[in-house]
Amino acid sequence: MKVLVATEKPFAAAAVKGIRKEVEAAGNELVLLEKYTEKAQLLDAVKDADAMIIRSDKVDAEVLDAAKQLKIVVRAGAGYDNIDLAAATAHNVVAENTPGQNANAVAELVFGLLVMAVRGFYNGKSGSELLGKKLGILAFGNVGRNVARIAKGFGMDVYAYDAYCPAEVIEQAGVHAVASQDALFEQCDVVSLHIPATPETKQSINYALVSKMKKGAVLVNTARKEVINEPELLNLMQEREDLKFVTDIMPDANDSFKSKCEGRYFSTPKKMGAQTAEANINAGIAAARQINAFFKDGDTRFQVNK
Repeated sequence: MKVLVATEKPFAAAAVKGIRKEVEAAGNELVLLEKYTEKAQLLDAVKDADAMIIRSDKVDAEVLDAAKQLKIVVRAGAGYDNIDLAAATAHNVVAENTPGQNANAVAELVFGLLVMAVRGFYNGKSGSELLGKKLGILAFGNVGRNVARIAKGFGMDVYAYDAYCPAEVIEQAGVHAVASQDALFEQCDVVSLHIPATPETKQSINYALVSKMKKGAVLVNTARKEVINEPELLNLMQEREDLKFVTDIMPDANDSFKSKCEGRYFSTPKKMGAQTAEANINAGIAAARQINAFFKDGDTRFQVNK
């Protein structure tokens, strides 16, 4: 079987080495398409591929039309909105992600952003501490669980709400389960977002919800840009000069947030949550192993287009 690694932004060399080792040990062939600059290059490379590993690369209907032999595509990472799932299903292609492989990297970044926020963005003035503060985690998946683990090390009181995770599961992790999203925002000093961008969640972090937060609260977003209602959040932050917002996904209104919420807002220049050597290697190797398992045993436990 031919396994294509198609990465406009390549894996680290150590990750490629690990992927190659896994793929070739299973008797399959590895082909690399790195730093491609035109979609035509991807369309050509995928023509005879049986499997494909991608990062943030887009796999749409046009790519799937060109991939006549493709049976499986794996996104090395948790999010998979760069794959057209309906088109994959229509082409009988299994689409998978690699959940959990970059969870610690994202969780650590949450606290990098959070410490900076509570210490006044290192402006030389007196800040506050995380010890004893209430941290709310919105969505208790792989990243949320890692955030909870790290928060306990800071001595924070950890709460979580997840519409799809039973309260008893949250409580078993030593975290307080709250009954609703509104309650999470009302009770906590910090809320960290870990929800996917779905029809239900897009624009859901809005004026009405965030306005429930305590005085001096911090909102942290390392999830998806689309979940934030930017105009409403910007209006609220201008009304409430006590609120802070730190994000790993630069908003469309970044310039307005910077100018109107100076000293209370920060965005990374690009999404950096999974940008560690360890996460890069883990996700790539996991993708290769999932492809091997698919071809060997028909394993589709990580399929996202069922």
